Amino acid sequence: MAAEAEVLDELHRLRARVPQLTGALAASADGLVLAHDTPGVEPDGLAALTAAALGVAIRMTESTGHGDLRELLVRGVHGYVATYAAGGSAVLTLLAQDRVNVGRLHLEGRRSGTRIGELVDAATARGEPAAEPAKPSAKPSVKTPLRTRTPRGTAPRSTSTPATNHPRTTES
Repeated sequence: MAAEAEVLDELHRLRARVPQLTGALAASADGLVLAHDTPGVEPDGLAALTAAALGVAIRMTESTGHGDLRELLVRGVHGYVATYAAGGSAVLTLLAQDRVNVGRLHLEGRRSGTRIGELVDAATARGEPAAEPAKPSAKPSVKTPLRTRTPRGTAPRSTSTPATNHPRTTES
């Protein structure tokens, strides 16, 4: 996308205006990275999580009659994740320290979301794709098996000790 450099510039300017930001990402609503400035955070994963959270948030606003989604704010122990609508097909996700001024975060996030939305919507109107498919990583990816949750008390026994089939005794 030709607007990628301009979107990245906007992310850099935003991080300069709000020093407590630790990362900024612009993505398509379906989870493809448009531009990012996210040191220490994998942008493709963050874009995918943003798309998933966006889906839930949209359903929540629609089912409660509160209209179109404008923003989503998640607060964790170590900071905030804020997502803002950016035009018709993009979102802006910001990572911030826990000491950020949330009012300032919203003010600057909304402004940048509007600007990024204008850039992405203009590029889309020119017929440019909203996002490029993810490029293969230079590092080989190591697949780890997914962990599954089991109900409490039904976890499988460790394979290091033999399982015994002793019936449980109960006292009456």
